[in-house]
Amino acid sequence: MELRIDRQALVPVVQQIVDAMTEWLHRGEVSPGTRLPSVRQIARINLLSQSSVVEACERLVAQGVLATRSGAGFFVAATKLAAHGQRDFSWVEGVEQQNGVAGDLKLGCGGLPESWRETDDLSYAIRQVSRTDMAGLFNYSTPLGLLALRQQILKRLKQLDIAVDESRILTTAGASHGLDLIVRTLFKPGDCVVVENPGYSMLFDLLRLHGVSMIEVPRTPHGPDTEALQALLLKYKPRGLFINSFYHNPTGSSLTLGVARQVLQLARNHGVLVIEDDVYADLYRGPGTRLAALGIDDNVIYVSSYSKTLSSSLRVGFVVAGADVIARLAEVKMISSMGASRFCESVLASLLASGAYRKLVQRQRQRLSTDRDAALQVLEDAEWEVFGKPAGGLFIWARSRKSDAVQVQVQARRFGILLSCATAFSPTGEAHDWQRINVAYACDPRARAFFQATARDRPQTF
Repeated sequence: MELRIDRQALVPVVQQIVDAMTEWLHRGEVSPGTRLPSVRQIARINLLSQSSVVEACERLVAQGVLATRSGAGFFVAATKLAAHGQRDFSWVEGVEQQNGVAGDLKLGCGGLPESWRETDDLSYAIRQVSRTDMAGLFNYSTPLGLLALRQQILKRLKQLDIAVDESRILTTAGASHGLDLIVRTLFKPGDCVVVENPGYSMLFDLLRLHGVSMIEVPRTPHGPDTEALQALLLKYKPRGLFINSFYHNPTGSSLTLGVARQVLQLARNHGVLVIEDDVYADLYRGPGTRLAALGIDDNVIYVSSYSKTLSSSLRVGFVVAGADVIARLAEVKMISSMGASRFCESVLASLLASGAYRKLVQRQRQRLSTDRDAALQVLEDAEWEVFGKPAGGLFIWARSRKSDAVQVQVQARRFGILLSCATAFSPTGEAHDWQRINVAYACDPRARAFFQATARDRPQTF
């Protein structure tokens, strides 16, 4: 049982053993009741301590994956395969899962792997709030959100050169909640807005849900095509423009200063409301230009979130806008949901105030940087075309030069890989052969083998 433990990773070794053994059990044809190799054997083969292997196995016993018999070691639990057959997948944005199985590599997904999540600081903050903040445990939050959290968000915004005060910050249950509030409050059925193509699949679904029609502007490696945008504004006179600033989903591209200024000027000239989605802001380091940094007013709304970096379950995001817009959004927020979770807001405020969150994202950026360089090299070796090599973030947008879309899908299934859905990132649902490659999964041995296999599938020339 080879577990491929990475001793340089930030993930604790015991958790890596749990993840690796779970994957081995899911992907192998292991019958219930099968006895595992002895703890001594597993430890020797993988150069691990026996105590670490025992702790990992005990965790799997607690999860019902393994069973133990006194003096006889560990066995595959009788319910293991039955539970596996239920295919109880967690939802994954932008990924086609109909043909997937548990343990598949989510190469096309939109978030960090569970194994990258760090629990120590989060657990400490949760315990601290539970012990010391009774209001955080039991009470509603305020319409604008917890003041302590908004003050921490304000500090972050100042680092991004976004000049506002806490009265113009509204907390939400993640960025998706913020976008929903914006669409249902500021737009009505039949309104027309501009979206990027390719773009964020959940935004397209949200706009369809509210009866808002979409016109698409092509996304370039530097931001939206400004010439095409100008023509669309003249022709259709849309009410809004939804745009990703940094580490665009799915291309990984970022706005340049010149494009940002052109977009903002066009929007102001044509009276278009700009909604800037910057959920990957904390994965960015170095200089950069956001539309909100050029002026938050009644023309620009800024949306961000902590769900991508901290926890997809502990959902906290925020909206920054003019005072009148914030007041309208807060009213709808209270009517529709009675506010966001005060408990989640208290936990996040604690992590921000202690500096733990800042250190967390620093580690994530460093790890992503290393994996991104490696992934780009693997794609180059496999002769994949890359859409503007990204300097940061989670995504690489790429396609095979040697294999067509069908061959790529066949090879993905062969290696147990879930790719992004071919129609997810188009406003009209048009299929394409580009793939959203999640950097955090791209250096897995299965992904490397998959890319190499697509390079070998080139038709022979005689």
